[in-house]
Amino acid sequence: MASALRSAILRHIRVPVTNSLSLSGSAVRSMSSHGDDHLDKQAVIDRVIHVVKSFPKVDPSKVTPDVHFQKDLGLDSLDTVEIVMALEEEFKLEIPDKEADKIDSCHLAIEYIHNHPIAN
Repeated sequence: MASALRSAILRHIRVPVTNSLSLSGSAVRSMSSHGDDHLDKQAVIDRVIHVVKSFPKVDPSKVTPDVHFQKDLGLDSLDTVEIVMALEEEFKLEIPDKEADKIDSCHLAIEYIHNHPIAN
């Protein structure tokens, strides 16, 4: 059911997302200290928080790394799907429906993206 809903939404809705964080006009991309190009966890946290705060139905003052989309922000399942889609766009990755259905909080989004091998 959720994957059919997600597929229908993907065909019709796009949530605008900025391409990168900006600091004094220059783009910032943090790298991990161990030499590969895997995203630093703090960079993932900052970008996930930014995407969630940018969602039109969200009160930015309520967003924390541990916030639950439905319980804490009052979002419905359609809103959650839209946030996951925005995160896919922000990090240039595709989250399989089975995994996307499990992401219902900033914490789970952060963990999934940080552990994803090709997240940008």
